[in-house]
Amino acid sequence: MRNVAIVGAGMTPFAEHFALGTRDLLPMAFAACAASIDKGIDKSDLQAAWFGSMGTTDGFPSGILADTLGLPDLPVTRVENSCATGHDAIRNAMFGIASGAFDVALVMGADKLRETASKDMLWEWEAMTRDMAWDYPLGLAQAGFALHVRRYLHESPATREHMAMVAVKNHRNAMKNPKACRHFELTVEEVLDADTVVTPFGVYDCAPQSDGAAALVLAAEGVADRFTDRPVWIRGSGLGMDHVMHQHKRDMTSFPATIRAAKQAFSMAGLTPADVDVAEVHDYFTGIELISYEDLGFADRFEAFKMIEGGITEVGGRLPVNPSGGLNTKGHPPGATGVAQCVELFEQLRGEACNQVDGARIALAHNVGGPTAVSGVTILEGPGI
Repeated sequence: MRNVAIVGAGMTPFAEHFALGTRDLLPMAFAACAASIDKGIDKSDLQAAWFGSMGTTDGFPSGILADTLGLPDLPVTRVENSCATGHDAIRNAMFGIASGAFDVALVMGADKLRETASKDMLWEWEAMTRDMAWDYPLGLAQAGFALHVRRYLHESPATREHMAMVAVKNHRNAMKNPKACRHFELTVEEVLDADTVVTPFGVYDCAPQSDGAAALVLAAEGVADRFTDRPVWIRGSGLGMDHVMHQHKRDMTSFPATIRAAKQAFSMAGLTPADVDVAEVHDYFTGIELISYEDLGFADRFEAFKMIEGGITEVGGRLPVNPSGGLNTKGHPPGATGVAQCVELFEQLRGEACNQVDGARIALAHNVGGPTAVSGVTILEGPGI
């Protein structure tokens, strides 16, 4: 198995791109990715592509990618795996290169959450009510995760105030990220006083609906130096699964899919949670970030609140989490999110991030979805290690 590097990374802003379709967003993300490649790239260098997308009304997803990039001969594989879609696309491309089947591959993720079938799946299943001001129906994702977080708050010392502190931190981080959806700071009181979506989530505990695309170029060791002298290496990848239905779960205070994915990724990387310098963690709802601190091995069981209370996850703390603003403020087009997390960490590990973590050398990205049935974890290592 060959080592695999990320040699280029780029993304569009995450926003409500009503005037843009997937056919517009994909070339934008690819152009940003190509511009980041130090020594340049020609489209003919690409030998295969993996495309993460929950769905599109623009046409057949794989065909859209090949068509919009002017690469009709490029073999494109479409990947869909709930909120872990982006990580699964990266994982498949990484294995394709590591096996020797390809030397250079493109990974892209894109979704138009407002205008495609994914909107119906994520936001309108079992719809019961709708806050017209914020457009948050009570659907499968909100209710499913709310069951977990409400039980977690019951059994652990964590409180709604700790969840609010996550939102405050991530909103503050997003102020430095020009590609984030939300650009305003909050107080704990404002988070707690916001309209309820579903208990225990208020409006600011929830990620905004958004559209966007992200792209990575991966290359094999021995080939990567054709594109850059500062590659970012993929050291670990994990994909974990769990029951979909809550009645089959013995413990609602943890996400076993994340635990399994993290175990795989750390084992592949030969690293431990203590080695991680910066992380992009799934905060689709603020309480998920807290639970994930524990599932990823960053905190002991029911002690995640200590990390947020102690400033450990702030930029400048021992383990900054979501310096990009996370899903909570950057946005969450599901097919693009995992890829975009690795775009952010590529920039962090090369010292080019908009909200830079000093000295970051090992980074972790994580998503959980399904809700809670699947999780993806990717571990990256910066140049010069």
